Amino acid sequence: MTEAKTATPPTITIYTDGSSRGNPGPGGFGIVLMSGKFRKDVACGFRRTTNNRMELLGVITALEMLKIPNSNVTVYTDSKYVADAINQKWLYGWIQKGFNKVKNPDLWSRFVRIYKQHNVKFVWVKGHADNPYNNRCDQLAVAAATGTNLLVDEYFEATENDNTLQL
Repeated sequence: MTEAKTATPPTITIYTDGSSRGNPGPGGFGIVLMSGKFRKDVACGFRRTTNNRMELLGVITALEMLKIPNSNVTVYTDSKYVADAINQKWLYGWIQKGFNKVKNPDLWSRFVRIYKQHNVKFVWVKGHADNPYNNRCDQLAVAAATGTNLLVDEYFEATENDNTLQL
C-alpha cells in the first residue's frame, strides 16, 4: 500500500506599501511577492483614495494573487494601521461588531475572506529605511499614484462625502 503524499504548502514572502499624494488624493500600492526563486513586482494606482486604503489594498491584492490555499505567508508592511489590526487583534473586535464605525469596512471584509485561506504572519518594518524590498514597494506605490490611467476606488468615491458612513 502506498502512502498518499501531501504537498507542503509554499512559503511566500510579501512586501507591500501604499501611498497617496494628498490624503485623500491620487494613490497607489506596490507589492513585491517572492517564493523561492520566483519574484513578482506589482503596482496599481487610483485617482482618489487614502494612504490607509492603499496600504490595506496592497496586502489584499498580494494575498489574492496566491493560487495555493494554506500557503505560509509572511507580510512585511510599514503600515502600523495594517500590522496592528492583526497583531494587536483589533480585527477580531471589528468583525464581532460587523465593522460598524470602522474605517474601510469594504476592504476589511474583503481582507478577512482571503486572510482565512492562508497562514499569514504580519511583520512591521520601518518605512523609508534600509530595507530594499520595502523601498522598492514605495517606489512602485509612488509611481502608480502619479501615473496615468488611474483606477476608480469606487467605494471611497461613493462614500467620501456621506457622513453616515465611516471611512
